[in-house]
Amino acid sequence: MSLDKAVLAFAGTMVLISVALTFWVSPLFVWFTVFIGFNMIQSAFTGFCPAAMIFRKLGFKAGCAFN
Repeated sequence: MSLDKAVLAFAGTMVLISVALTFWVSPLFVWFTVFIGFNMIQSAFTGFCPAAMIFRKLGFKAGCAFN
C-alpha cells in the first residue's frame, strides 16, 4: 500500500469512528470530526500531515494513490 492510500484510509477510518462516537456516545464528539476535517484542509494547503510522517516512518513508500 502506498503512503497516499494509507493516509486516505486512515483519514476515512477516523471520520467514521468520530461519527460513530458522536452518534452513540456523546454529541460533543462532533468536535473530533471537525478537527479531522480541519486537519485534512490544512494539510492540503500546507503539505504538513502528521499521519503521513508516521506512516513514512513505518515504512510506507510515497506513490500515486490512484494506481
